[in-house]
Amino acid sequence: MNKSQLIDVVAKNTGLKKKDVETTVSALVDAIGASLVAGEKVQVSGLGTFEVKEKAGRTGRNPKTQAVIEIPASKRTTFTASKTLKDSVNK
Repeated sequence: MNKSQLIDVVAKNTGLKKKDVETTVSALVDAIGASLVAGEKVQVSGLGTFEVKEKAGRTGRNPKTQAVIEIPASKRTTFTASKTLKDSVNK
């Protein structure tokens, strides 16, 4: 499901206008993104937890040339599904 399909489903299930749902979904995505950029954890009951984790720098190898390269430290976004979501997927 992509964003426009999500908007269609929410609009159909709530009876709201697609334009209003689109604004709401965009605001939700923007708010989650802003919180993650600020280093905050975002927990949504029944869905899961979004958070940013640090990934340490390491030594790697270019597979084409076999040259050793340094891969810098970085941040990555993770999502951990809630127990409710896991249980509903595994039914």
